[in-house]
Amino acid sequence: MNTSTATTTTTSGAKASAASVAASSKLKTFAISFSTSAPVIYITCLIFNWPLFTFHPVTNRIVFGWEGPRPGEGPNMLWYGWTASTVLAATVVGIVATMLPEHIVKRIPLNLVWLLPILAIPYVVYSLMPWWTH
Repeated sequence: MNTSTATTTTTSGAKASAASVAASSKLKTFAISFSTSAPVIYITCLIFNWPLFTFHPVTNRIVFGWEGPRPGEGPNMLWYGWTASTVLAATVVGIVATMLPEHIVKRIPLNLVWLLPILAIPYVVYSLMPWWTH
């Protein structure tokens, strides 16, 4: 009986720990700031063409930063680099936001979590137009 009691206690302790992390105000702050900054950062990376790396699928080469397509090697892929840049920068924004005082964090409107991605869609669609118009 001692073993089952210890197992139950350990399991409930793990569940309580996971629940407390999920309810943490720091995690909430990180999630909100990450999800509000990511669409803005992604669009910025698209506009200024700032990929963290460029992938050349024909040769399986990865180059740090931007590199244009090379003759005879087919097209380059920048999407992976833009996404990596976005995740890295939005993570930094999220970490910085967790260090801010609570009264400043509470001013971040939750509507931005869904509004900014919706506002980013028209530019992303517009930037993909050359693929549809050839």
